[in-house]
Amino acid sequence: MKYAIIIPDGAADEPQESLGGKTPLEAAHVPAMDRVAAAGVVGRSNNVPISLPPGSDVANLSLLGYNPLEHFTGRAPLEAAAQGIQLGPEDWAARCNLVTIEDQIMRDFTAGHISTEEASRLMATVQEELGNDRIQFYSGVSYRNLMVYRAGDEPPPFSPDTRTTPPHDLTDKPVLDDYPRGPGSDLLSRLMSDSVELFARHPVNEARRRAGRLPATNIWLWGLGRTPQLESFAQRFGCQGAMITAVDLLRGLAALVGWRRIDVPGATAYLDTDYAAKGRYAVEALEQVDLVCVHVEAPDEASHEGDAAAKVQAIEQIDRHIVGPVYAALRRHGDHRILVSPDHPTALRTKTHSHGYVPLAMAGAGIEPDEATRLDDPTAARSELVFEQGWELMDFFLGRSKAGPGA
Repeated sequence: MKYAIIIPDGAADEPQESLGGKTPLEAAHVPAMDRVAAAGVVGRSNNVPISLPPGSDVANLSLLGYNPLEHFTGRAPLEAAAQGIQLGPEDWAARCNLVTIEDQIMRDFTAGHISTEEASRLMATVQEELGNDRIQFYSGVSYRNLMVYRAGDEPPPFSPDTRTTPPHDLTDKPVLDDYPRGPGSDLLSRLMSDSVELFARHPVNEARRRAGRLPATNIWLWGLGRTPQLESFAQRFGCQGAMITAVDLLRGLAALVGWRRIDVPGATAYLDTDYAAKGRYAVEALEQVDLVCVHVEAPDEASHEGDAAAKVQAIEQIDRHIVGPVYAALRRHGDHRILVSPDHPTALRTKTHSHGYVPLAMAGAGIEPDEATRLDDPTAARSELVFEQGWELMDFFLGRSKAGPGA
């Protein structure tokens, strides 16, 4: 049996006036997704418990079949795993965004999608001036970087009560009330404040200003946590998997559950990603593994920018270049199952993630078709197939649970 999971990140949304009262999934032309819906079932799942933040970290942990109430410890440790950064049992990691804040308003949580080369130079300065034996900064991709606190023999200053705010939740909003709170927050806030002076006249920012681009005004620390202990996917579900994604969060999650990570040239984790390359690599991966998972960040990025047209276009590209070819390849392999599901809703109206159900469609061997012929939010809302606890979906998808959600 071969399996494929396609995750159009943040594709679930509300009806949009600019789309004639339709949701982006509803407005998009998605014949491949609709073929999956017509051949199988459409339902919905709740991947983020209300007590946890509605981010891709919690949602994808749930979507891959792990109860986040038991396993979620923070976003940054997952990204550290993607970079091969080893954390000790008392070490903590924090996501370190390069951001643009003007007049205490979060102008851009990506610092104008700063390049990786520019970001690396800024992060080198941060490490040189603010880093030490305990505090270490690591460059990542573009604005996505990391800070690690090495506890050593001393108890760490942080705890599960330390609260931080994702900068993408603050787009066009004041930030004064959203600096870190709780144990260790004074250290995090000081590092964030100290970076302002470091960046003010940094050559990277001076060059960006001359070119008419946004400067990175400072670092923003969030997503704090320690490495979670996860049973391997093969032990838990009995099959081998591979992850295709350009996002370190998903790469790290794949590493922690024992999946192969497949790098795709041209995958950018933005709207300009090479959708077709992701589709080709997924088709090739099916020759070597039981399950391939393709994660695409683009719809989420469009929502963060409040661009409904770009979100529809991203969904259509995923349908044409990934869902279509992968579904065709699965059918050539014989017995198979396919699942198409966003991880969480990302509302164009608020430009941020939210709690709530996401629509899903699955088809393949042993799945009795229902009456649905479309994968979209309204169709899913009418379905009786509901996974109140999203982590139960994986058992059902893999055929380990025959009775449906809650069994």
